[in-house]
Amino acid sequence: MTYLITGGAGYIGAHVVRAMTQAGERVVVLDDLSTGDRNRVPEQVPFVLGSTLDRALLDRTIAGHAVTGVVHLAAKKQVGESVELPLHYYKENVQGLQVLLEAIAAGGVRQLVFSSSAAVYGMPDVDLVTEDTPCVPMSPYGETKLVGEWMARAAGRAHGISTACLRYFNVAGAATPELADTGVFNLVPMVFEKLTVGQAPQIFGDDYPTPDGTCVRDYIHVEDLADAHLVAARALAAQSADAAAATDASAAASGTARDLTLNIGRGEGVSVREMVDLIAEVTGHTEIAATVTPRRPGDPARVVAAADAIADELGWTARHDVRAMVTSAWEGWCLHHPEASAAVVPS
Repeated sequence: MTYLITGGAGYIGAHVVRAMTQAGERVVVLDDLSTGDRNRVPEQVPFVLGSTLDRALLDRTIAGHAVTGVVHLAAKKQVGESVELPLHYYKENVQGLQVLLEAIAAGGVRQLVFSSSAAVYGMPDVDLVTEDTPCVPMSPYGETKLVGEWMARAAGRAHGISTACLRYFNVAGAATPELADTGVFNLVPMVFEKLTVGQAPQIFGDDYPTPDGTCVRDYIHVEDLADAHLVAARALAAQSADAAAATDASAAASGTARDLTLNIGRGEGVSVREMVDLIAEVTGHTEIAATVTPRRPGDPARVVAAADAIADELGWTARHDVRAMVTSAWEGWCLHHPEASAAVVPS
């Protein structure tokens, strides 16, 4: 097997590359470096600079590296930006996937792991979000992920491509400090940024119908998330191997492709205030109290995954807790931001 990992120089993508190469899988990375970092990709891993919108480049890459499976992470991912630039998001995320699926089908690739998101659910009014919870995305970003799932499944049925759409929740942490998230778009790095300059982190709203009044989210360690991609890719490969062994080749192509849609989370909710307090403890900045500001529009009170399906289907469960996420993320933040406090991290 050789896997093409699109977006493999990004924060999550680089962790997927690490997980798959450490497991002995052959990979090649394609990334346009619009947000990725070439230094995240190991020297021994082939790297292709370019976009999933470039069909000729995809055809050359798939043929030249004998690609048999694809893990597709390349996408624009900022909810707020997607509201301002919806057509750009549809072009990059939807048209980019369309071109990739055309290249996959033409190149005889039979496995696709698609990076989806809990954003497809919108504002679910349930205690635990299952894969059957209605999808009502609240942003163009979430819409593009849902459309991407539809496209992947439809192409899979038509072309005999086994697909896994992984809907992951709030990602944090780092496998190594070098691979840490350097963007400041999610809660953990946003709090780090404030604490680094001695400012109070913000909590958007404390009047939600939750135990402490702040939003509750499900956090997943990026190392666990990367492992889930590996497990899903191997499950699809095993399915394709079984299909290839079928005596009726046409039936193998049209009737035995696997179709998985799975949440990737821990199934445990953590409130924003709990997370901010834990970050303060880990970083040694307990003297800076968070300030509460008005709610942000569109923030649901609670979004927590039901994580039973992936355990049942693939035998996968998350291994890292929230403290491990924050501790590893802080170590990475300090590496990339030398001005950050050298506070002792509690064991």
